[in-house]
Amino acid sequence: MTFTEKANAIFNQSIIDYHVKNNVDQPIDNPFKEGTIENILYLKNWIDTVQWHFEDIIRDPNIDPAEALVLKRRIDKSNQDRTDLVEKIDSWFLEKYKDVPAAENATINTETPAWAIDRLSILQLKIYHMKEEAGRADATPEHREKCRQKLNVLLVQNEDLSSAIDVLIDDIAAGRKYMKVYKQMKMYNDPSTNPVLYKK
Repeated sequence: MTFTEKANAIFNQSIIDYHVKNNVDQPIDNPFKEGTIENILYLKNWIDTVQWHFEDIIRDPNIDPAEALVLKRRIDKSNQDRTDLVEKIDSWFLEKYKDVPAAENATINTETPAWAIDRLSILQLKIYHMKEEAGRADATPEHREKCRQKLNVLLVQNEDLSSAIDVLIDDIAAGRKYMKVYKQMKMYNDPSTNPVLYKK
C-alpha cells in the first residue's frame, strides 16, 4: 500500500465518522494510537471536515452577526491548528528520511509532502460532498449532471495528486529530492507582528 492509499483511506474514514452525527461540536474519537502518523492524518482530516462545515454555516445570509463573529474566531483557530498539523506531518517525514543522503544533483520541490497531503485531505472532502450533490433527490437533473461532471474531474485530480505525492516521497527516500521546511510565520496571529494588536 502506498502512502497516499493509506492516507486517503484514513481521510475517508474520518469523513464518514464525522457525518454519522454531522455536528461541528461533536468530539473527535480518533481510532489510531497517539503519536502515530495515522493518528495525525485522521486528526488533520477531522479538522478539515469541521472547518468545511464552519465555512458552510458562516455563509448563511441570515446568520446572527454576533454568532458569525464567534464562528470566525473558531475558523481562525481551526486554520492555525491545520497549519500546525501540516508542520507536524512534515516533521514526521524529516525524521523518517533524516539519514538519507541527498544525491549530488538532488533538487527541492515547490512544496513539502505535507502541504501536498493537506490538499489531498481537502480533495477527499470535495469528492464526498460532490457525490452527495450528484445524487441529491431534491435537485434538478441538470444540477445532478453538472455535479457528476465535476465529480469525474475531482476523481481524476485525486489520481494525479496521489501519484505525484507518492513519487515525491519515493524521490525523497532515494535522495533524488530533499526537503526544506519553512514555518508559516503567520503574522496576523502574532500580537507582536500584527499592527492592529500591538498598537492597542
